[in-house]
Amino acid sequence: MSLRRSQVVGIALVGVSALLSLVAYPEMPAEMATHWNAAGEVDGRTPKLVALAAFPALLAATLAAFTVLPRIDPLGENVAEFREQYDAFVALLLGFLAYLHLLVVAANAGYEFGMIRALAPAVGALYYYVGVLSEHAERNWFVGVRTPWTVSSDEVWEQTHERAAPLFKLAGVAAALAAPVPTYATVLLVAPVVAVALYVTAYSYAEYRRIGA
Repeated sequence: MSLRRSQVVGIALVGVSALLSLVAYPEMPAEMATHWNAAGEVDGRTPKLVALAAFPALLAATLAAFTVLPRIDPLGENVAEFREQYDAFVALLLGFLAYLHLLVVAANAGYEFGMIRALAPAVGALYYYVGVLSEHAERNWFVGVRTPWTVSSDEVWEQTHERAAPLFKLAGVAAALAAPVPTYATVLLVAPVVAVALYVTAYSYAEYRRIGA
């Protein structure tokens, strides 16, 4: 069976992540900084073996999960209708995780930079592409705005995702703004996407009731 492009990219990113961990291991402190608070201050540390093993493992598990999901989805045939966007999302998500790995290693190697400022554009790009994916996603059980009402009705699914797409894109733009204005990073990174999630959930319920599905 031939590999899809996203799988080839994913395998390459897993390999790069594993290589980064191997190369960085001798230079890392025994306890690596692995968590930063909203002010960009380190507030969590992990033994370096665990930290450096976790990133390649997370990438590999994510790739495996997204490879299997269309095969076990009862509506898996619908994924074929937006497979290009699905594959692009998987590649982007894995790229984001690999970028996060690089930032963690760089920070522990002594490079000075604002973690939130460095992460914000990547988070913004991920949110924005969720909007792109929402424009194309067909009804399925694993990707998109999955509420009891969207997965029960094609019409509710379509109407909800039509609303969700531009809102997730706006959330992506807002998240990216956390880079130049880190003082409001928590609000810009979290509040818009939470607001969108709550809104589209409520909208899907209201739309389901409206059409009497």
